[in-house]
Amino acid sequence: MTRLLAVADSDSYLKWAAGLLDATPEDWVTDLAVVRTPITPSAAQIAAAVSGTRAQGEGLPPVLPARQLRRAAERFRPDAVLLACTGPVVDALAAETLAGLRPRPVLVSGLPGISVPATEKAWLFRSGCDLFVVHSGREVAEFSEIGARLGGGGAVALARLPYLDLLPRAAGGPATGGVRDRVVFATQAKVPRRRDERERILLALAELGRARPDLDVVVKLRARDDERQTHNERHHYERLWTAMEAEGRVPVGAVRFAAGPMHEHLSRAAGFVTVSSTAALEAIAGNVPLLVLSDFGVSAEMINLVFEGSGCLGTLDDLAKADFRVPAEEWCRANYFHDSSASDWTGRVAALVAAAGAGTLEPARSLLDGPEHAAARRRARLRLEVPPKVLRYGYRAKRRMRRYLKAF
Repeated sequence: MTRLLAVADSDSYLKWAAGLLDATPEDWVTDLAVVRTPITPSAAQIAAAVSGTRAQGEGLPPVLPARQLRRAAERFRPDAVLLACTGPVVDALAAETLAGLRPRPVLVSGLPGISVPATEKAWLFRSGCDLFVVHSGREVAEFSEIGARLGGGGAVALARLPYLDLLPRAAGGPATGGVRDRVVFATQAKVPRRRDERERILLALAELGRARPDLDVVVKLRARDDERQTHNERHHYERLWTAMEAEGRVPVGAVRFAAGPMHEHLSRAAGFVTVSSTAALEAIAGNVPLLVLSDFGVSAEMINLVFEGSGCLGTLDDLAKADFRVPAEEWCRANYFHDSSASDWTGRVAALVAAAGAGTLEPARSLLDGPEHAAARRRARLRLEVPPKVLRYGYRAKRRMRRYLKAF
């Protein structure tokens, strides 16, 4: 029996962690918590993240300050800890908050979605962990190369993205049957960055709603305007739409904004569209035709490079005409839709736990342990130890002081 504690810090990482826990062997004992940081998800976001998983039936996972998380880990006595968090928080938890636990747990981390191309930064922040979990053969190869070149860290393991089994694929038709009257646009906080680019997307969605009144055009939000998410979103789509409605640039009510679990929206979707989102893979899993918009480029910066060759790339003009695509089967097999038998992450965790129990597990060497990284680690520790409201007040006070000093 293996005891696995999962710790998340944001909505996307929480969704990933809850799904991974569902994929563990039946005799494993698991627990899930959210560590408090400035990007802690709201209660509604937490409920959406665990929807459809075992955690949903166990009540919402608690939100714990770092010190309470340490005490919870000491009580649970995990054999392994899944650090499902943003990079700096993974590093701070591994190096400080959870350091020195006895018995020494195996530390596991990873990335919650599409990770092509692999980045050195992702590896550096997680180099203090014994196992790094990704979700395609391509990602395993790319991160293994980075690890061999930079050193530090542990092994790279393969898992199937947990969201992909909430809507099982059904050849030739919708995954669950029933009414298919919805077009879902999945937002991405980081891209596109410019306001005018986001407005172009909303205009295309409005045109689709005008041309196809039989379709319910929904902008699926990761967070409402007053909620936090993994990445900051400068130009929130709902805020932009409100301004465009007031200016008369789009018809009132032509597009609807909604939150909640993605798999519930996809269960009614006739089409799906995004610039870059792991939800595109959920749409493929649910046999929902889709478009990955290429108008703003196809590149690592746009986080959509992996969709080259998928057959799903299209334009805003295609969106306005509801011209959705079905991905190539060969691309699916090579990217994220490998057979579940190829996933080896639980087996690797079990082997590492056995090695730790035998006293033969060498600790992973973090590449961020040197004095040159001490300041960055202190900043990450502040995110864990200082209440978010205090941090936000401190940031505002510093900005006011800088403006004041510039006046002289």
